[in-house]
Amino acid sequence: MNINALKGEPGSIAVIGEREVALGFRLIGLDNSFIGQGMEGSNKFLELLGSGKYSLIMVSERLKQYMDRKTLDYIETTTKPLVVFIPVPGQAREESVEALAKRVLGVDING
Repeated sequence: MNINALKGEPGSIAVIGEREVALGFRLIGLDNSFIGQGMEGSNKFLELLGSGKYSLIMVSERLKQYMDRKTLDYIETTTKPLVVFIPVPGQAREESVEALAKRVLGVDING
């Protein structure tokens, strides 16, 4: 893995979510892990989205409810950066891997 991808340079990865989500990613070496909940977390996500520093932003599924329709529509159609919602323990996953592949890659992996 390119070490620059962990340091906040273009092409890197960021994670934003609840304390347990952010700290879990920090423990595996991802420096760009941010704690954010509710509207504050949603605003931090928008800041990360607009910064141009990240190719992939992983966002806690719980923050989705604090985003407006325009933001959600943008997320569904963009790949720069690619935004992936990650489930948190105890919450059902809304988007399957198959649906994610179809949305991002335009490929139906079910055949």
